[in-house]
Amino acid sequence: MVCAIIPLEVLDLAIVIVSYNVSSFLEGCLRSLYASQGITFQVCVVDNDSADDSVDMVKKEFPQAVVVASAINGGYAFGNNLGLKRLGYTSQPPPPARYALLLNPDTLLGPHSLKDMVDFMDAHPEAGVAGPKLVRPDGSLDLACRRSFPTPMVALCQMLGLAKLFPKSSHLARYNLTYLDPDAMAEVDSVVGAFMMVRSQTIEEVGLLGEEFFLYGEDLDWAFRIKEKGWKVYYNPAVTVVHYKGESSRQYSQRANREFYRAMRLFYRKHYAKGTFFLLGWLITCAIYLGGLLAYLRNLLRPQRRKGVGSARSIKRPKGALEL
Repeated sequence: MVCAIIPLEVLDLAIVIVSYNVSSFLEGCLRSLYASQGITFQVCVVDNDSADDSVDMVKKEFPQAVVVASAINGGYAFGNNLGLKRLGYTSQPPPPARYALLLNPDTLLGPHSLKDMVDFMDAHPEAGVAGPKLVRPDGSLDLACRRSFPTPMVALCQMLGLAKLFPKSSHLARYNLTYLDPDAMAEVDSVVGAFMMVRSQTIEEVGLLGEEFFLYGEDLDWAFRIKEKGWKVYYNPAVTVVHYKGESSRQYSQRANREFYRAMRLFYRKHYAKGTFFLLGWLITCAIYLGGLLAYLRNLLRPQRRKGVGSARSIKRPKGALEL
């Protein structure tokens, strides 16, 4: 049975997709969404001032979706907040659905992905947030789908390369939790905003995303604030979602690099600076600036097809790519 769109007050899910110049990926994502079974939902697509045909495509091909065409590109948190507000997440209860889902346009879902994730949340009432196993088109794990908060020591181990040298160390590889079994459910600090399912009650308690973050860090900041309220965050590998990753940021890769390292500085100042010994804090700040400079220079020298954030490569959807 293909899902039916029914009134918002009885929906399982309110889904927000923020899109920027990725019309073909967005179309594929929406087609996979509307093939979902056993679940009720509404979709809001927020277009962050794209120059392509994204808005017209959605209106033509998916008239059941709500479309918000922003006149500015205010960033990822800004766009998601626009969508959440448009679907009814305001200061006035009740919420429009039992759960909200932040979803990237460069994802593909299986027909049971949404239902299985909602069932997981239903079975874990202590969960404020959950995310699935995200895989790249070649089937490899998207390491960002389960993370620890970048505490001063976690961040230093990552920036110094110790996490990569010792990926099985529970002390040195906490940034991407590479020492954990990717097929085992785990309580984690954060999942990634590419697929982030959040309990509506949690949003009521914590509020929306922090718009001081433009492109990165907003999901970590949201998870941090959610856990401060006593909610848990889970990684649920029983559900697998394909993530092409980086298609929007590749279009303005140098700014994306700047925003990545700006988000690191902002997250550190907001959550850790006051409780960190000043010499360690100075070392962390220097490492962030140095990492940003090196990433800028590396990206400047790359050919256009390989530009991206940090050392990541963008992946275009190939023929015969992994589907769910």
